[in-house]
Amino acid sequence: MKHIVMFSGGAGSWAAARRVASQHGTEGLILLFADTMMEDEDLYRFLDEAAADVGGELVRIADGRDPWQVFRDRKYLGNTRADPCSYVLKRKFIRDWLEARYGPEECQIYLGIDIEEEHRYHRAKRYWEPYAVHAPLIESPPVFRHDVKRMMREAGIEEPRLYKLGFPHNNCGGFCIKAGISHFAHLLKMMPERYAYHEKKEQEMREYLGKDVSILRDREGGDVTPLTMRALRERIESEPEQIPLFDWGGCGCFSGEGP
Repeated sequence: MKHIVMFSGGAGSWAAARRVASQHGTEGLILLFADTMMEDEDLYRFLDEAAADVGGELVRIADGRDPWQVFRDRKYLGNTRADPCSYVLKRKFIRDWLEARYGPEECQIYLGIDIEEEHRYHRAKRYWEPYAVHAPLIESPPVFRHDVKRMMREAGIEEPRLYKLGFPHNNCGGFCIKAGISHFAHLLKMMPERYAYHEKKEQEMREYLGKDVSILRDREGGDVTPLTMRALRERIESEPEQIPLFDWGGCGCFSGEGP
């Protein structure tokens, strides 16, 4: 039996892998990392340290494209409602990798979803059928995010840079098309050069598609209209107090369904 942990580079996946190792040992334990080619540089440092702490085999796979290349190939700009990037680079890519190597009776899948995002786990189970999927951090006793931070300190593993900068996840370099306005405002504040890169790529996609499309949506005035990264930046620069504080959105790479 193979025990395959979706080892995303996030703290939750490390904590989940630790619990799997304690329950089943490290023989047959696979820490599976699918690289989006858009990761923060410090993710790779954390990935190696976390894998060395857990044990087992760290397996790195990659489609070879980044999310912007996927958007262009699919002629579709990912947004808060549809995520072709995570479908192509994570869910489908990993599923194809699994099915080429193991049947549902030969492996168990584990996700780093904690009790605070249990709803994501129930969606994930449907997607990965007939493979059995587990969320070790939800099992009794449940592990909360503050527990994971404490565990990292005790293990002597440095917290990933994006967490230190206030980002809620350690994927795609702080960028995510599922993120909300608050998240993008935070990216602009903490990593303006990275924000400028994605703003430019979004504009290139708009010109390539010839459509008024955007990652974000504007709900001001009761109507829902496209909100480009450029327009958001200009709004922040002129009216920073008008930016919502709690519209962070959320990463759901392993829990959604294909667009």
